[in-house]
Amino acid sequence: QVQLVESGGGLVQPGGSLRLSCAASGFPFSTSAMRWYRQAPGKERELVAGISNAGGRTNYADSVKGRFTISRDNTKHTVYLQMNSLNPEDTAVYYCSTQVFRTDYWGQGTQVTVSS
Repeated sequence: QVQLVESGGGLVQPGGSLRLSCAASGFPFSTSAMRWYRQAPGKERELVAGISNAGGRTNYADSVKGRFTISRDNTKHTVYLQMNSLNPEDTAVYYCSTQVFRTDYWGQGTQVTVSS
């Protein structure tokens, strides 16, 4: 079955950095686009970044452009989200996601808290 397992979240001070990882299994990873979403308390889940199956195309929410970088390693079946210059507005649970045969799958999420 499709499994997505996020890791790398934690508490970081404003201006700091974190790197999230999402280990994928149970589907053809190298032919699947991947996305990172986040959901802050009291807010709807929002798309943060996406990457094409081979990694040649990426897209970002305006709020994270220039600060976050999505990447993937198809040999490790892992997608990453490098987050720099973090601010308190980035505090949220971060989820990786993919679509397989028109069904969306999500990981359990990893908490990112930006606070001094």
